[in-house]
Amino acid sequence: MKKVVLITGASSGLGLATALYLNEQGFHVFGTSRNPSQYSDPLPFPLLQLEITDSNSITNCVAEVLKETHRLDVLVNNAGVGITGPMEEISDDAVAANFATNCFGPLQMAQAVIPQMRLQKAGLILNVTSIAGIMGLPFRGVYSASKSALSIMTESLRMEVKSFGIEVCTLAPGDYATDIASRRYHAPVMENSPYQKIYQASLDTMDEHVEEGNPPEEIAIAIANIIEKGNPKVHYQVGPFMQKLSKTLKSILPSRIFEKLIMNHYKL
Repeated sequence: MKKVVLITGASSGLGLATALYLNEQGFHVFGTSRNPSQYSDPLPFPLLQLEITDSNSITNCVAEVLKETHRLDVLVNNAGVGITGPMEEISDDAVAANFATNCFGPLQMAQAVIPQMRLQKAGLILNVTSIAGIMGLPFRGVYSASKSALSIMTESLRMEVKSFGIEVCTLAPGDYATDIASRRYHAPVMENSPYQKIYQASLDTMDEHVEEGNPPEEIAIAIANIIEKGNPKVHYQVGPFMQKLSKTLKSILPSRIFEKLIMNHYKL
């Protein structure tokens, strides 16, 4: 029987690459998008409507999958959004909106699929976090925090549902060549701001890293391997070597030394 996989945020970027790859590998794939009607080019998998910050939309999306398949084996919580800005200047509304998409939405998706997975006595929830969530990064503090929060919630959820036969894990990508930069929320670079020059320079550096990133198919292959191997670890990291190494460096270096490395990287 083909495993049924639901991938949120599958209309572009890492989600689309993953959906296409898993479909090629013989999985029964469903993707989601806020506005599926915007995409006129046919895809080899259904693209369902989902607003991940709306509980009714989440319920309807999961119900649509179950109506057709009567089971759900894998949820890939991929939908997310970037955000940048100085911590002093970024608005409360922007912070709340980012957490709603990157943290609370994935939790609600998990809550929606767990009852079905418990009935099946099997299932996998894979939360896509970020290597940026392992550490605080300049002008990316809100993004790092929302992905870090999702990572910690994953650890708790994993222990709570293991006895039901449900596995939960995270996959933290580094920088990949996608269109995330064009969809990222930027707090405006304000004239006369004390951060004006360094914030703009950091934005330029971030965009360069994305443009020079690895192909998103690497993430798709990593997710397929996690699904097929079973019994996943708690956390996985995928990306350029130095970005993956940053987790190890943070754990072994004195905090001031690690901070200096990050600041040098961002030219601060």
